Amino acid sequence: MTDAISITRDLVRCPSVTPADAGALGVIENILKAAGFEVHRVTFSEPGTADVDNLYARIGDQAPHITFAGHTDVVPPGDESAWTHGPFSGEVKDGFLYGRGAVDMKGGIACSVAAVLDYLKDHGGRPQKDGRGSISFLITGDEEDISINGTVKLLKWAAERGEEFDHCVLGEPSNVEVLGDTIKVGRRGSQSGTLYVDGVQGHVAYPHRASNPVPDISRLIVALSDEPLDHGSAQFQASNLEFTSVDVGNSASNVIPGQARAKFNIRYNDNHTQESLRKLVEDRLAKVCGNRMRAHIVWEPSNSNVFVTKPGPFTDLAVAAIEAVTGRKPELSTSGGTSDARFISSYCPVIEFGLVGQTMHQIDERTPIADLEKLTRVYRGVLDRYFA
Repeated sequence: MTDAISITRDLVRCPSVTPADAGALGVIENILKAAGFEVHRVTFSEPGTADVDNLYARIGDQAPHITFAGHTDVVPPGDESAWTHGPFSGEVKDGFLYGRGAVDMKGGIACSVAAVLDYLKDHGGRPQKDGRGSISFLITGDEEDISINGTVKLLKWAAERGEEFDHCVLGEPSNVEVLGDTIKVGRRGSQSGTLYVDGVQGHVAYPHRASNPVPDISRLIVALSDEPLDHGSAQFQASNLEFTSVDVGNSASNVIPGQARAKFNIRYNDNHTQESLRKLVEDRLAKVCGNRMRAHIVWEPSNSNVFVTKPGPFTDLAVAAIEAVTGRKPELSTSGGTSDARFISSYCPVIEFGLVGQTMHQIDERTPIADLEKLTRVYRGVLDRYFA
């Protein structure tokens, strides 16, 4: 069966907890090969990380080229006994399809595959009857973890083969409350670091012989958190620096610690690059420290850069397709965390539109059957308008 519900069930029944594939890519491969796609399975490796299977499939060899992207890996199900229906059962009950990945994002992949097959059936098995146009799929098994051996390498592999993408639809669960309320057209960047404040260890009874870093790090946390990084931009909310832990590694109550450290994360908008953001924070730190406090920041590597797909013909046709099916005009949003769109944006304009994300990563993750059917029709509408 090649309808969205059947494909979703087949995918959910593959326990592809990241980075395992567990047969999920094989489900997609078999369907696309039968439809005439040229399918490639490629595995990427990195020292110290697990090998990850990926899939690239294309039909057509001319522009315009639209690609549908997604990931088949899922987060662990947690306590399986707490699920009303088995996390990998794909059970349909009372109008819902249950299972880990039903929303994030095997359902979205299934809908895109079903829509493409339906479109090709009505167009002689080609994107356009005159031979123009291409449709492809970029599917990874490495999104829910470290995102090293997945989309970022698959895109590079495709580019080295001469593949050129004009536009991309990523089927992440973008909607907040109901299908059709939100398209993600950008994501903030993410940068983490650790603030270190050095003191001098000593006995609490003789504080004059020591230098306590705890009051200093408290002052620095407040100073770095209180002053805004910016006031937002045309398409992004204000950047935000959030401290997430404070530690001195001290189990004794009669010892002044020699060092204090605090972890933080910044979600930043298009007012900054990674380099300019780091300089801004370090300059503020130096100003607050003056000549008295000794502090420095160790930045973590980040592949989460800010991006935005600005309104234009591509976003307009997506909005039109969504409104035609759902009756709602979606908000063009840049809220939320990161996704593989941050990698795709370096190759072509990308939007994210998928299912409603309310139950993703939860016990009893589920999606309404009606939403799978509507999302398939939305993707079909995108294809109709794209190749019109």
